[in-house]
Amino acid sequence: MSSYSTTAGPGPSSLLNVNLTATNKEKVCYFYNGRLDPPHHTDLLHLLQPSKKSLAHNLIIGYGLHKKMHCYTQRRATEAEMCEFHSEDYIEFLRRVTPDNANAFSKFLGRFNVGVDDCPVFEGLYDFCRLSAGGSIEGARKLCSGSEIAINWSGGLHHAKKFEASGFCYVNDIVLGILQLLRIYPRVVYIDIDVHHGDGVQEAFYQSDRVMTVSFHRYDGSFFPGTGSLDEIGIRTGKAYAVNVPLQEHIDDASYAYIFEKVMQNVMDVYQPSAVVLQCGADSLAGDRLGSFNLSVKGHGACVAFMKKFKVPLMVLGGGGYTIRNVARAWAYETGVCTGTDLPNELPQNQYYMHYGPDFRLHSNNVDRNAENANTRQYLDQIRVAIAENLRQVNWAPSVAMNEIPPDLDGFNPDTGGWEVDEMDDKNPELRVDQDKYGQGGAQRLRRDKEMNEFDDREMYDGDHDQDH
Repeated sequence: MSSYSTTAGPGPSSLLNVNLTATNKEKVCYFYNGRLDPPHHTDLLHLLQPSKKSLAHNLIIGYGLHKKMHCYTQRRATEAEMCEFHSEDYIEFLRRVTPDNANAFSKFLGRFNVGVDDCPVFEGLYDFCRLSAGGSIEGARKLCSGSEIAINWSGGLHHAKKFEASGFCYVNDIVLGILQLLRIYPRVVYIDIDVHHGDGVQEAFYQSDRVMTVSFHRYDGSFFPGTGSLDEIGIRTGKAYAVNVPLQEHIDDASYAYIFEKVMQNVMDVYQPSAVVLQCGADSLAGDRLGSFNLSVKGHGACVAFMKKFKVPLMVLGGGGYTIRNVARAWAYETGVCTGTDLPNELPQNQYYMHYGPDFRLHSNNVDRNAENANTRQYLDQIRVAIAENLRQVNWAPSVAMNEIPPDLDGFNPDTGGWEVDEMDDKNPELRVDQDKYGQGGAQRLRRDKEMNEFDDREMYDGDHDQDH
């Protein structure tokens, strides 16, 4: 438990007409561990940028929000916990590979998509994965034991797959957290407001009706990861339980709030989830180095406020964000939303105060007033209507036996080496979805998955102790 002490004062109201009613400290859990920060001497200045989480944490402490939450130092996930979703061979590889011995693992780097530009090998990689996953696993367990909100800003690594890393994501803490929730809660909604599609989480639960995935993201067929079209709706038992909201460039607060509220109200009414997981990737903020949306901190935080009003157990996670001072602003503001605290616009003095110049404000004027919003109301309404039509296929609040522990929900069958799909839904029964929907990357992942099924796990080293015979 933390013993930090500062005070917070009154501030601006929420963007939405949602009362930020005070939340009982006993009901909000916050997870942080300074050891999550990778070493500064690496060239990881993207998702793994240490300042992003540290800046946010310092603002949270500076505003005194820690006094309104139970604060925990997150533990490391065990290998067994991570293998509830990921393959044992992949986790073993992450445990053993380091910058010093990466060359000895050369034949596995490509297989696991590690050692590439967006998934480099760095000192402390395995520890980073364990800590990030541990926060989301423990957050889910707190929700299962009576907490209302669990916050893990170091989580939200939504691109990681069962057998491989992707987009700065190595271990999918979100999937691991959801699997914990499914032990208690029959239905979980996953929401993703990162500018990039939440492909790893969607893929994990693409055949399940116990998890409905909803992703709001930029989509034009080429923007990373290239997935998330409107017609990706799930297959077999999971058909109609994947919801994608493909958005165009420069969407602003008003347009985003319109489509988010319409879609999520419909989802909550139809699916009636017993828990919600919200990934708050902040690369959807205006001015992000990699993103292309035009949201303010208030506009981004309005999504948290909207979901909080449903009063179901809520796990709030981090994600992308590459203009780190704005990421910290957003996550501090959203922590205030979770605790029912209006934060003053003037930033508190803290270790990283000089990062926020020249205005030193929580709500910095980062929105581009000259950017043309490519998302017309007509376009948004077309998306809204199409999603509403797909949701008509959903069984009204499907029932689940409470003693049912989630099986291998990602649909990969290790006996056949392929994805189990409905041939009526997919013309190529060997692929989970066709390349028109998932691109060349899906086919490459399938090939790597098959290779993984065939290799002997002793063949993990190319050096003097190689066990190839």
